[in-house]
Amino acid sequence: MDKRDVEQLAGLLQEIRDGQLEQLTIQRNHFEIAKTQYDKANAINERAERIQSKSAALVDYSGKLFKVITPVLVILVLAAAWMLFTLRR
Repeated sequence: MDKRDVEQLAGLLQEIRDGQLEQLTIQRNHFEIAKTQYDKANAINERAERIQSKSAALVDYSGKLFKVITPVLVILVLAAAWMLFTLRR
C-alpha cells in the first residue's frame, strides 16, 4: 500500500464515520418523536381513565336516584288518579 491508497482508505473511513454519525442523529430524532408520542398517548390514556371513573360514578348515582324517584312518581300518579276518580263522583 502506498501513501495514495492509505489516503483513499482514510477518506473512505471518514465518509463511513460521517454516515454513521448522521444515522445516529436521525435515530435520536426518531427516538425523541416516539418518546413524545408515547408521552402524549399516556396522558390521553390517563385522562380517559379519569373520565371513565367519573362516568361510572355518575351512572351509579343515577341508578340510585332512579330507584328512589320511580316509587315516588308511581305514588304521585296513583294519588292523582285516585283524586280524579273520587272527584268525578
